[in-house]
Amino acid sequence: MADTAPPLPREKRRQRADEPAPPEARTAAAPHRLTLGQRIKRDRVMLLLTLPGLLYFVVFHYVPLLGYVVAFQDYQPYLGYMHSVWVGFANFSSAFGEPAFWSATFNTLEIALIQLVFFFPIPVALALLLNSIASDRIRRFVQSVVYLPHFIGWVIIVSIFQQILGGAGLLPDVLGGLGLPRYDMMSDPDAFPWLLTLQVAWKDAGWGTIIILAALLNIDRQSYEAAAIDGAGPRRRLWHVTLPGIAPVLILLLILNLGQILSVGFEQILLQRDAVGPDAGEVLDTYVYYHGIKDNDWGVAAAVGLVKAVIGTVLVLGANKFAHRLGHEGVYRGADR
Repeated sequence: MADTAPPLPREKRRQRADEPAPPEARTAAAPHRLTLGQRIKRDRVMLLLTLPGLLYFVVFHYVPLLGYVVAFQDYQPYLGYMHSVWVGFANFSSAFGEPAFWSATFNTLEIALIQLVFFFPIPVALALLLNSIASDRIRRFVQSVVYLPHFIGWVIIVSIFQQILGGAGLLPDVLGGLGLPRYDMMSDPDAFPWLLTLQVAWKDAGWGTIIILAALLNIDRQSYEAAAIDGAGPRRRLWHVTLPGIAPVLILLLILNLGQILSVGFEQILLQRDAVGPDAGEVLDTYVYYHGIKDNDWGVAAAVGLVKAVIGTVLVLGANKFAHRLGHEGVYRGADR
C-alpha cells in the first residue's frame, strides 16, 4: 500500500491557494482568438440569412451611387456615361447660380425645421400617453388607430385634406355658414409648410409612436418602483426615469431625421405644388425632378442630388459624433467605445 503524504497545515493550504497560477496555466486558460475564416464558418447560417438584405442594398442603394458621375458631365442619354463630355464642376456652378435653386433650398429648410420642431415631439407624447393607459385592450385599439394611416398613400391623404380644407371643402363651408370669410388652406402659400406638417403628423405619428413605445416597454419597472419609494411624483419619474430610458432611441431618431433634412417628401409636395405655386411649393426634390425629367438637364439634377447626399452624410456623422461626446451611442459606436 503506497504511502500517503500527510495533509498540509491550514496556513500552508491557504498560502498555496493564494499563489498566482503559473504562466503555462494562464496561457492555457486564455480564450483562443478566432481567425476571420473561423468566424465566418461559425456564423455561416446568420451570414446566409443576411445575404438577401445585403444584396438588396448593394443593387438598389450602392450601385446607383455610380450614377453620380453624371454630376460632372454634360450627360446625354444616347451617348451614355462613357462618351458624354466631362465638364467638371460646371453643373454645380449652374445650379448655385440659379435663384430657383436657393428658393427651393430655403423652402426645403423651412419645411424641414418646422416638421422637426413641431412634428418630432408628437410621437413621443403619444407614446407616453399610451404607456400610461392601464387597459391593454384600449392601448392596443388606440395604437392601431394612430398607426393605420401610415399605410395610406399620399394621393388619398391629399384628397382627404382637399375635401376638408380645400376651397369647396368642409372647413370653408362651415366658416361661410358662420358668416366668416371662406378660407382655402390648400392654396395658401404662407400656410403650405404648416399644411405639410399637419399631413405628416396625421400619417406618420403612429409609426414613431410604435418605436418609442417599444423603448418605453424596455424600461425596468423596478426603476419606477424605486423612484416612487424615494418620494418621486409622476413628473419626477418622467424626468429622471422615463426620458433617460428612451433617450438613446430619441437620439437615434433625431440623427436619422437630420440626415433627411433636405428630403421633405417628394410625392406629397409634388401633388400640391401647383396649388400654391413654385415660389412656395418648390423644394430640392421637385427642383431635381423638373430639371432632370422635364428639362432633360441631367447634370444639374445629379449635382443637386449629390450635394443633398453629401450634406445629409455630414449631418449624420457630425450629429453622431456629438452624441458620442455626450456619452450616448448614436447611430453606431465610435472607435473608442
